[in-house]
Amino acid sequence: MTTQIPTTELTITGMSCGHCVKAVEGALRAVPGVQAVTVDLAGGRATVQGDADTQTMLAAVSEEGYTAQVAGA
Repeated sequence: MTTQIPTTELTITGMSCGHCVKAVEGALRAVPGVQAVTVDLAGGRATVQGDADTQTMLAAVSEEGYTAQVAGA
């Protein structure tokens, strides 16, 4: 039996280039509990796998100068 890894979709605004993607990825990877991060520049989204605290993830992105919210919220 496999355990489903929790996944959180975030909408990120303010990204405009590859550097932005790397900054957001790095910020999210540094959050305790994050196992994997995929950032889609064109879609303005980040998919985060792991059981990290959502508010901590949003704060980490904000500290890099971008705006994040849970997708669909």
